Amino acid sequence: MAPPHQNHALGIAMMLLGFFLFAANDALGKWLLATASVGQLMLARAVVGLSVVGGLLAPAGLQPLRTQPRIGLQVVRGFLSAAESALFFWALTFLPLADVMTYYLAGPIYVTALSPWLLREHVGWRRWLAVIVGFIGVVIAIQPGQESFSWGALAALTGSFAYACFMVATRKLAATDARVLMGWQLVAALVVGLVLLAVQGWNPVRPVDLALMAVLGLGSLLGNSCVNISLKLAPAAVVVPYQYSLIIWGVLMGYLVFGEVSDMPTFIGAAIIIAAGLFIFFREQHLRRQAAGPPQP
Repeated sequence: MAPPHQNHALGIAMMLLGFFLFAANDALGKWLLATASVGQLMLARAVVGLSVVGGLLAPAGLQPLRTQPRIGLQVVRGFLSAAESALFFWALTFLPLADVMTYYLAGPIYVTALSPWLLREHVGWRRWLAVIVGFIGVVIAIQPGQESFSWGALAALTGSFAYACFMVATRKLAATDARVLMGWQLVAALVVGLVLLAVQGWNPVRPVDLALMAVLGLGSLLGNSCVNISLKLAPAAVVVPYQYSLIIWGVLMGYLVFGEVSDMPTFIGAAIIIAAGLFIFFREQHLRRQAAGPPQP
């Protein structure tokens, strides 16, 4: 599906569409949690996703699984993905949609903080300063000591850290077949969903809710596809900053669908987190260009 040439405008549009789909998917998940359990949502997403990804892997059989490196890390990555998704849904039962998204926006900042130990990458003083500023934004958003700091906030923070570890593992497995990585994610989601169902039980749901759960699984796959196409159409430096449109969609959907209005500390914290994340991203892009040297004539 790689395009013959780059198209920056279309790449930006695909990135915006991808994160709109993520936000709509999250809003749908929060809506379904009024009657369904976290385990049911995890199970539905896994079954739908495996139906699609299984079809993509079927022609090659088990060969891709046998030839991909670091099988243990692939499995760990899959369960990190399942954990962060389950914690995200659990946090949605306590907190407004935009608040949970704000905590997850700090994921790239955690990755930078973990890079010296887990990726053996040097982090200079400028990025460390941005990490500290980003952590200050998180503290402002969660308002420790206030009534707003709850089990939901703890779940969102834990989930965002699991998401950061998932991204670190993804970078370590950059050469691995994307279909295999997605397959392990979905298998882990299936296992976690079944475990949660064993604990929580099956809530009675209407047929329309079952259909919406299937949409939930498809929405996640479509969002990821849009982001992947975006990165093929345009350089990361052009399209990646548009991932922060997620918080705009989150605020709008939270207000329009659930009547939620986040407080000012959450907005201030989100702005600080986004600023720190953008600085880290553009700084890393600058360092990569320096390491690559001047372009060849």
